[in-house]
Amino acid sequence: MSSRAANPDRRRFLAIAATATAAPFLARLAVPAAAAQGLPKLPLDHPQAKALAYTTDAASSRHPSFKPGSDCANCQFYTAANQGCSLFPGFSVEPKGWCAAWAKKA
Repeated sequence: MSSRAANPDRRRFLAIAATATAAPFLARLAVPAAAAQGLPKLPLDHPQAKALAYTTDAASSRHPSFKPGSDCANCQFYTAANQGCSLFPGFSVEPKGWCAAWAKKA
């Protein structure tokens, strides 16, 4: 047997190392597709939405603490990228919506 013949254990190690190195890059390709999917709309009958008097149209709000010009789009809890709100995790809210926890974006 030649001393220059490759060791089968070495080949196996290199194949596993190459696969392990490529795995994070391949996984990264799959993640944006999942992140691009939008959040489901916040249902008006959701307990948190009811507790904070959430409405999809700020102009129609009759809540005593409502201030004209305030809506989800200019609230500090709103995330424009996915129309999410940190007060309603896992749901999207209407940019023109409003709730009693509204706080002016800094």
